[in-house]
Amino acid sequence: MKKFKVLFVLLAAFFILPFAVFAEGEEEATENTETAETTEATETTENEESKEVKIYFFRGEGCPHCQEAEEWFKSIEEEYGSFFEIVDYETWQDEKNAELMQQVAEARKEKAEGVPYIIIGDKSWNGFTESYEEEMIDQIKKVFEQPVSERYDIMKYLGSDKKAEEKNSSNDVLTLIIILSIVGIFGFGIYKLRDSSNE
Repeated sequence: MKKFKVLFVLLAAFFILPFAVFAEGEEEATENTETAETTEATETTENEESKEVKIYFFRGEGCPHCQEAEEWFKSIEEEYGSFFEIVDYETWQDEKNAELMQQVAEARKEKAEGVPYIIIGDKSWNGFTESYEEEMIDQIKKVFEQPVSERYDIMKYLGSDKKAEEKNSSNDVLTLIIILSIVGIFGFGIYKLRDSSNE
């Protein structure tokens, strides 16, 4: 009778443990979703307060075309300064910024062929000439008119595939650990049952 009790407990553990672990995983996923939604809502509220268009400006210290672009942005500040905010990344001295520029270009399915590399909403410019000025002003105005929550922001798309892969990988590892634990417990139980029946 004792053997059957042990076997029953092992079988119950075999069937209940996976459900308990996956329920916990679902709870965690729900919490993460709620946290992400709350964060997104907070960001949206904050962004609504600061409506300026983010201009991602990848540059190199000492680059003459970057200097021209900087001076041009300063020259339009009086008229359009409330429309935009420059997010500056120096890439020649800062390796992380250089890597970020490549990631941004890859995410946009284009090549960053040097600096300046300027992104406003869903458009980008490589280099800088006077012919870009009107296009950039038009793009700043266009993006400024869009609701902040609907604007295209390349930085939101960076690493999203990588995060999904990491999450799937960690879920796979957890599942494998659970299966191995169950098999180990079940095997140990059978071994103990056989051992006790031999006595």
